[in-house]
Amino acid sequence: MKNIAIIMGGYSSEYKISLISGNVVYQFLDKTKYNGFRIHIFKEKWVYVDANDAEFPIDKNDFSVTINGTKISFDCVFNAIHGTPGEDGLMQAYFELLQIPQTSCDYYQAALTFNKRDLLSVLKPYGIKTAISYYLNKGDIINTEEIVTKVGLPCFVKPNKAGSSFGISKVKTAAELPIAIEMAYKEDNEIIIESFLDGIEVSVGVINYKGKVIILPITEIVSDNDFFDYEAKYLGKSQEITPARISDEMTRKVNEIAKRAYDVLKMKGFSRSEFIIVDGEPHMLEMNTIPGLTTESLIPQQAKAAGISLEDLFTNAIELALPE
Repeated sequence: MKNIAIIMGGYSSEYKISLISGNVVYQFLDKTKYNGFRIHIFKEKWVYVDANDAEFPIDKNDFSVTINGTKISFDCVFNAIHGTPGEDGLMQAYFELLQIPQTSCDYYQAALTFNKRDLLSVLKPYGIKTAISYYLNKGDIINTEEIVTKVGLPCFVKPNKAGSSFGISKVKTAAELPIAIEMAYKEDNEIIIESFLDGIEVSVGVINYKGKVIILPITEIVSDNDFFDYEAKYLGKSQEITPARISDEMTRKVNEIAKRAYDVLKMKGFSRSEFIIVDGEPHMLEMNTIPGLTTESLIPQQAKAAGISLEDLFTNAIELALPE
Protein backbone atom coordinates (compact mmCIF):
# COMPACT_ATOMS: atom_id res chain seq x y z
CA MET A 1 0.00 0.00 0.00
CA LYS A 2 1.39 3.37 -1.02
CA ASN A 3 1.19 6.35 1.33
CA ILE A 4 -0.39 9.31 -0.46
CA ALA A 5 -0.24 12.80 1.04
CA ILE A 6 -3.20 14.88 -0.18
CA ILE A 7 -2.15 18.51 0.28
CA MET A 8 -4.92 21.08 0.61
CA GLY A 9 -5.59 24.56 1.97
CA GLY A 10 -2.93 27.02 0.92
CA TYR A 11 -2.26 30.70 1.52
CA SER A 12 -4.82 32.30 -0.82
CA SER A 13 -8.47 33.31 -0.62
CA GLU A 14 -9.38 30.02 -2.32
CA TYR A 15 -8.23 27.86 0.62
CA LYS A 16 -11.82 26.84 1.54
CA ILE A 17 -12.44 25.44 -1.94
CA SER A 18 -9.08 23.67 -1.80
CA LEU A 19 -10.09 21.96 1.46
CA ILE A 20 -13.27 20.70 -0.25
CA SER A 21 -11.26 19.50 -3.30
CA GLY A 22 -8.75 17.73 -1.06
CA ASN A 23 -11.47 15.99 0.92
CA VAL A 24 -13.12 14.79 -2.30
CA VAL A 25 -9.78 13.30 -3.40
CA TYR A 26 -9.46 11.64 0.03
CA GLN A 27 -13.03 10.30 -0.19
CA PHE A 28 -12.64 8.82 -3.69
CA LEU A 29 -9.08 7.50 -3.29
CA ASP A 30 -8.84 3.78 -4.05
CA LYS A 31 -8.51 2.40 -0.50
CA THR A 32 -7.34 -0.99 -1.83
CA LYS A 33 -4.17 0.64 -3.26
CA TYR A 34 -3.49 3.71 -1.19
CA ASN A 35 -3.37 5.01 2.36
CA GLY A 36 -4.59 8.59 2.09
CA PHE A 37 -3.30 11.29 4.46
CA ARG A 38 -4.99 14.70 4.56
CA ILE A 39 -2.28 17.35 4.91
CA HIS A 40 -3.33 20.94 5.62
CA ILE A 41 -0.84 23.51 4.36
CA PHE A 42 -1.29 26.96 5.92
CA LYS A 43 1.13 29.82 6.56
CA GLU A 44 1.02 29.20 10.31
CA LYS A 45 1.11 25.38 10.20
CA TRP A 46 1.63 22.28 8.07
CA VAL A 47 -0.24 19.40 9.72
CA TYR A 48 -1.56 15.90 9.06
CA VAL A 49 -5.24 15.77 10.07
CA ASP A 50 -6.49 12.33 11.09
CA ALA A 51 -10.04 10.91 11.00
CA ASN A 52 -10.79 12.48 14.41
CA ASP A 53 -9.45 15.87 13.29
CA ALA A 54 -6.39 15.51 15.54
CA GLU A 55 -3.40 17.37 14.07
CA PHE A 56 0.20 16.14 13.77
CA PRO A 57 2.92 18.54 12.61
CA ILE A 58 4.72 17.87 9.32
CA ASP A 59 8.52 17.81 9.44
CA LYS A 60 9.39 20.21 6.59
CA ASN A 61 12.95 18.83 6.40
CA ASP A 62 11.75 15.67 4.66
CA PHE A 63 7.95 16.13 4.48
CA SER A 64 7.26 13.33 6.95
CA VAL A 65 4.94 13.01 9.93
CA THR A 66 5.40 11.17 13.22
CA ILE A 67 2.25 9.58 14.64
CA ASN A 68 2.43 7.93 18.07
CA GLY A 69 6.18 7.46 17.74
CA THR A 70 6.04 6.06 14.19
CA LYS A 71 7.56 8.14 11.38
CA ILE A 72 5.58 8.04 8.12
CA SER A 73 7.01 9.11 4.75
CA PHE A 74 5.02 9.53 1.56
CA ASP A 75 5.34 7.75 -1.79
CA CYS A 76 3.47 10.47 -3.67
CA VAL A 77 1.80 13.83 -3.07
CA PHE A 78 -1.64 14.58 -4.54
CA ASN A 79 -1.67 18.36 -4.96
CA ALA A 80 -5.12 19.91 -4.37
CA ILE A 81 -4.00 23.43 -3.39
CA HIS A 82 -5.58 26.18 -5.52
CA GLY A 83 -3.47 29.34 -5.59
CA THR A 84 -0.19 29.82 -3.73
CA PRO A 85 1.86 27.79 -2.74
CA GLY A 86 0.35 24.80 -4.58
CA GLU A 87 -0.42 26.25 -8.01
CA ASP A 88 2.45 28.73 -8.46
CA GLY A 89 5.41 26.33 -8.38
CA LEU A 90 6.53 26.65 -4.76
CA MET A 91 5.33 23.23 -3.58
CA GLN A 92 6.40 21.62 -6.87
CA ALA A 93 9.97 22.91 -6.44
CA TYR A 94 10.02 21.83 -2.78
CA PHE A 95 8.94 18.27 -3.67
CA GLU A 96 11.43 18.14 -6.53
CA LEU A 97 14.23 18.98 -4.10
CA LEU A 98 13.01 16.23 -1.77
CA GLN A 99 12.54 13.85 -4.75
CA ILE A 100 8.95 13.08 -3.79
CA PRO A 101 6.66 12.50 -6.82
CA GLN A 102 3.62 14.79 -7.05
CA THR A 103 0.56 14.83 -9.29
CA SER A 104 0.66 18.34 -10.75
CA CYS A 105 2.87 19.88 -13.45
CA ASP A 106 6.51 20.79 -12.76
CA TYR A 107 7.49 23.99 -10.91
CA TYR A 108 8.36 26.05 -14.00
CA GLN A 109 5.05 25.30 -15.74
CA ALA A 110 3.18 26.02 -12.52
CA ALA A 111 4.87 29.41 -12.06
CA LEU A 112 4.37 30.31 -15.72
CA THR A 113 0.68 29.36 -15.98
CA PHE A 114 -0.09 31.05 -12.65
CA ASN A 115 1.13 34.33 -14.12
CA LYS A 116 -1.55 35.22 -16.68
CA ARG A 117 0.60 37.88 -18.37
CA ASP A 118 3.56 35.56 -18.88
CA LEU A 119 1.41 32.58 -19.93
CA LEU A 120 -0.39 34.54 -22.65
CA SER A 121 2.90 36.12 -23.83
CA VAL A 122 4.48 32.67 -24.23
CA LEU A 123 1.48 31.22 -26.09
CA LYS A 124 0.90 34.17 -28.47
CA PRO A 125 3.67 33.18 -30.94
CA TYR A 126 1.92 29.79 -31.31
CA GLY A 127 -1.13 31.44 -32.84
CA ILE A 128 -3.25 31.40 -29.68
CA LYS A 129 -5.50 34.47 -29.62
CA THR A 130 -6.04 36.49 -26.43
CA ALA A 131 -7.85 39.65 -25.30
CA ILE A 132 -6.10 43.04 -25.64
CA SER A 133 -4.29 43.61 -22.33
CA TYR A 134 -2.80 46.37 -20.23
CA TYR A 135 -0.53 45.58 -17.26
CA LEU A 136 0.11 47.37 -13.97
CA ASN A 137 2.55 46.74 -11.15
CA LYS A 138 1.78 48.13 -7.70
CA GLY A 139 3.14 51.66 -7.48
CA ASP A 140 2.70 52.37 -11.21
CA ILE A 141 0.92 55.60 -12.13
CA ILE A 142 -2.66 54.82 -13.15
CA ASN A 143 -3.43 56.61 -16.41
CA THR A 144 -7.15 55.95 -16.82
CA GLU A 145 -7.34 57.56 -20.26
CA GLU A 146 -4.44 55.46 -21.57
CA ILE A 147 -5.97 52.25 -20.23
CA VAL A 148 -9.40 52.95 -21.72
CA THR A 149 -7.84 53.92 -25.08
CA LYS A 150 -5.99 50.60 -25.21
CA VAL A 151 -8.56 48.07 -23.93
CA GLY A 152 -11.86 49.93 -24.35
CA LEU A 153 -14.96 49.69 -22.16
CA PRO A 154 -16.32 47.56 -20.65
CA CYS A 155 -13.11 45.82 -19.55
CA PHE A 156 -11.99 43.32 -16.90
CA VAL A 157 -9.56 44.08 -14.10
CA LYS A 158 -7.92 40.97 -12.62
CA PRO A 159 -5.09 40.07 -10.28
CA ASN A 160 -2.30 38.72 -12.51
CA LYS A 161 -1.01 36.00 -10.18
CA ALA A 162 -3.91 34.71 -8.12
CA GLY A 163 -6.64 32.13 -8.40
CA SER A 164 -9.25 32.81 -11.00
CA SER A 165 -12.10 33.94 -8.76
CA PHE A 166 -11.13 36.73 -6.36
CA GLY A 167 -10.39 40.39 -6.98
CA ILE A 168 -11.93 40.44 -10.48
CA SER A 169 -14.18 43.29 -11.60
CA LYS A 170 -16.05 44.10 -14.78
CA VAL A 171 -15.58 47.83 -15.31
CA LYS A 172 -18.20 49.71 -17.35
CA THR A 173 -17.07 53.32 -16.90
CA ALA A 174 -13.68 55.03 -16.60
CA ALA A 175 -14.66 56.28 -13.11
CA GLU A 176 -14.91 52.67 -11.85
CA LEU A 177 -11.34 51.78 -12.93
CA PRO A 178 -9.40 53.05 -9.86
CA ILE A 179 -11.81 51.21 -7.48
CA ALA A 180 -11.46 47.96 -9.44
CA ILE A 181 -7.66 48.32 -9.53
CA GLU A 182 -7.57 48.84 -5.75
CA MET A 183 -9.70 45.71 -5.25
CA ALA A 184 -7.38 43.62 -7.47
CA TYR A 185 -4.31 44.89 -5.58
CA LYS A 186 -5.76 43.29 -2.41
CA GLU A 187 -5.08 39.90 -4.06
CA ASP A 188 -1.86 40.60 -5.94
CA ASN A 189 0.78 43.28 -6.62
CA GLU A 190 0.43 42.82 -10.39
CA ILE A 191 -2.73 43.50 -12.38
CA ILE A 192 -3.94 42.58 -15.84
CA ILE A 193 -6.65 44.71 -17.48
CA GLU A 194 -8.30 43.03 -20.47
CA SER A 195 -10.69 44.08 -23.19
CA PHE A 196 -14.20 42.67 -22.88
CA LEU A 197 -14.70 39.68 -25.13
CA ASP A 198 -18.37 39.31 -26.01
CA GLY A 199 -18.92 35.67 -26.88
CA ILE A 200 -19.47 32.14 -25.65
CA GLU A 201 -17.38 31.16 -22.62
CA VAL A 202 -16.09 27.59 -22.54
CA SER A 203 -13.76 25.59 -20.34
CA VAL A 204 -11.84 22.51 -21.42
CA GLY A 205 -9.81 20.01 -19.45
CA VAL A 206 -6.69 18.43 -20.92
CA ILE A 207 -5.12 15.57 -18.98
CA ASN A 208 -2.66 12.79 -19.45
CA TYR A 209 -4.83 9.69 -19.08
CA LYS A 210 -3.06 6.34 -18.99
CA GLY A 211 -0.01 7.81 -20.73
CA LYS A 212 -1.92 9.60 -23.50
CA VAL A 213 -2.88 13.28 -23.61
CA ILE A 214 -6.66 13.48 -23.97
CA ILE A 215 -9.10 16.38 -24.24
CA LEU A 216 -12.17 16.10 -22.03
CA PRO A 217 -15.66 17.18 -23.21
CA ILE A 218 -15.96 20.98 -23.31
CA THR A 219 -18.14 22.83 -20.78
CA GLU A 220 -20.10 25.92 -21.78
CA ILE A 221 -20.48 28.44 -18.98
CA VAL A 222 -23.56 30.66 -18.76
CA SER A 223 -23.14 32.89 -15.70
CA ASP A 224 -26.17 34.38 -13.91
CA ASN A 225 -23.81 37.15 -12.79
CA ASP A 226 -22.02 39.62 -15.05
CA PHE A 227 -19.20 37.10 -15.52
CA PHE A 228 -17.90 33.76 -14.17
CA ASP A 229 -16.89 35.05 -10.72
CA TYR A 230 -16.60 33.29 -7.34
CA GLU A 231 -20.38 33.14 -6.84
CA ALA A 232 -20.94 31.81 -10.34
CA LYS A 233 -18.14 29.28 -9.98
CA TYR A 234 -18.77 27.95 -6.48
CA LEU A 235 -22.18 29.13 -5.26
CA GLY A 236 -24.32 27.86 -8.13
CA LYS A 237 -24.82 31.22 -9.88
CA SER A 238 -24.15 29.74 -13.31
CA GLN A 239 -25.22 27.05 -15.73
CA GLU A 240 -22.48 24.67 -16.75
CA ILE A 241 -23.43 22.71 -19.84
CA THR A 242 -21.30 19.67 -20.76
CA PRO A 243 -20.83 19.05 -23.63
CA ALA A 244 -20.95 22.68 -24.79
CA ARG A 245 -23.61 23.76 -27.31
CA ILE A 246 -21.11 24.56 -30.03
CA SER A 247 -20.60 23.11 -33.51
CA ASP A 248 -18.39 20.11 -34.19
CA GLU A 249 -16.05 22.43 -36.09
CA MET A 250 -15.78 24.83 -33.12
CA THR A 251 -15.29 21.89 -30.72
CA ARG A 252 -12.42 20.68 -32.90
CA LYS A 253 -10.91 24.19 -32.93
CA VAL A 254 -11.07 24.64 -29.12
CA ASN A 255 -9.70 21.12 -28.55
CA GLU A 256 -6.81 21.70 -30.92
CA ILE A 257 -5.81 24.98 -29.23
CA ALA A 258 -6.15 23.57 -25.69
CA LYS A 259 -3.99 20.56 -26.60
CA ARG A 260 -1.46 22.79 -28.40
CA ALA A 261 -1.07 24.89 -25.24
CA TYR A 262 -0.66 21.73 -23.10
CA ASP A 263 1.98 20.31 -25.46
CA VAL A 264 3.88 23.58 -26.03
CA LEU A 265 4.22 24.09 -22.28
CA LYS A 266 5.25 20.43 -21.72
CA MET A 267 2.46 20.11 -19.18
CA LYS A 268 1.81 17.17 -16.89
CA GLY A 269 -1.15 16.34 -14.68
CA PHE A 270 -4.40 18.30 -14.90
CA SER A 271 -5.02 21.46 -16.85
CA ARG A 272 -8.20 23.40 -17.45
CA SER A 273 -8.16 26.20 -20.00
CA GLU A 274 -10.76 28.94 -20.30
CA PHE A 275 -11.74 30.48 -23.64
CA ILE A 276 -14.22 32.98 -24.99
CA ILE A 277 -15.31 32.33 -28.57
CA VAL A 278 -15.66 35.61 -30.48
CA ASP A 279 -16.55 35.68 -34.21
CA GLY A 280 -15.68 32.00 -34.59
CA GLU A 281 -12.26 32.34 -32.89
CA PRO A 282 -11.43 30.97 -29.41
CA HIS A 283 -9.54 33.53 -27.29
CA MET A 284 -7.66 32.11 -24.32
CA LEU A 285 -8.14 33.71 -20.89
CA GLU A 286 -6.03 31.47 -18.66
CA MET A 287 -4.95 27.95 -17.77
CA ASN A 288 -5.51 26.41 -14.33
CA THR A 289 -3.15 23.61 -13.32
CA ILE A 290 -4.84 22.76 -9.99
CA PRO A 291 -8.47 23.02 -11.08
CA GLY A 292 -11.31 22.47 -8.62
CA LEU A 293 -11.91 18.79 -7.82
CA THR A 294 -15.15 19.08 -5.87
CA THR A 295 -17.93 16.85 -7.20
CA GLU A 296 -19.53 19.95 -8.81
CA SER A 297 -16.27 21.25 -10.34
CA LEU A 298 -15.71 21.39 -14.08
CA ILE A 299 -12.98 18.74 -14.46
CA PRO A 300 -14.99 16.08 -12.54
CA GLN A 301 -18.06 17.03 -14.64
CA GLN A 302 -16.06 16.67 -17.85
CA ALA A 303 -14.45 13.40 -16.72
CA LYS A 304 -17.91 12.00 -15.93
CA ALA A 305 -19.10 12.95 -19.43
CA ALA A 306 -16.04 11.12 -20.81
CA GLY A 307 -16.92 8.02 -18.77
CA ILE A 308 -14.07 8.47 -16.25
CA SER A 309 -15.03 8.07 -12.58
CA LEU A 310 -13.46 10.21 -9.86
CA GLU A 311 -11.68 7.14 -8.48
CA ASP A 312 -10.19 6.45 -11.94
CA LEU A 313 -9.28 10.12 -12.40
CA PHE A 314 -7.40 10.27 -9.09
CA THR A 315 -5.79 6.82 -9.44
CA ASN A 316 -4.55 7.80 -12.90
CA ALA A 317 -2.97 11.02 -11.57
CA ILE A 318 -1.10 9.10 -8.86
CA GLU A 319 0.02 6.27 -11.15
CA LEU A 320 1.40 8.72 -13.70
CA ALA A 321 3.30 10.60 -10.98
CA LEU A 322 4.86 7.50 -9.41
CA PRO A 323 8.13 6.34 -10.99
CA GLU A 324 7.90 3.30 -13.29
